[in-house]
Amino acid sequence: MKYLAFATTMMALAACPDRAGAETISSSYTSTAPKACRMIGKPDEEDGSTTRVCPGKSGLVVLVSEGDLREVVSVGPNRQAAAREPAAQAWFGPFSSTGDTVEWRAAGRKPFAIIQRWLIADNSDEDRSSSPKSRPMLAVTRLPPGAVCHVAYVDVAANPNANELARQAADDFARDFKCGEDKVKTIGQSGRTTSLVKR
Repeated sequence: MKYLAFATTMMALAACPDRAGAETISSSYTSTAPKACRMIGKPDEEDGSTTRVCPGKSGLVVLVSEGDLREVVSVGPNRQAAAREPAAQAWFGPFSSTGDTVEWRAAGRKPFAIIQRWLIADNSDEDRSSSPKSRPMLAVTRLPPGAVCHVAYVDVAANPNANELARQAADDFARDFKCGEDKVKTIGQSGRTTSLVKR
């Protein structure tokens, strides 16, 4: 009888493996540098706004739009779909820009999140040229199926292991995150940068 109960338990566990143990999660990289992307139209003469579409992974593209010295980044199967996602409206109050490298977290061959380095202007701290200092942050963004939106922020200066924290946040939270319902998480130690982007 004990053997039967043990066997039944083991069969149940085998039938329902946990997510982490059942898949291989890996990173790959693409670029959003202007030379790697296709510019859409010409820069706006009034505010210098630009839009570019960059190749991603698994048939997805990365949409980078800049206006009023602030960037937004979204992902979708095409430019139009990416522009309709919540991420395409995820402006920060301070001036902001993104690094050129996009890290894609994927389970097997299917990407479920991207990680990007952002630079956030700190208007209360200026450099020698009287320009705001830029403070680094990592943002985790969930991918389809479902909406595309920010999931987590990691303050780079406050966390020496910021890359590892961002990857763990992507792996743990991105796929089940509900855009518009769940609150964006601050991962690790909060710092000046994450305080700047709080809405």
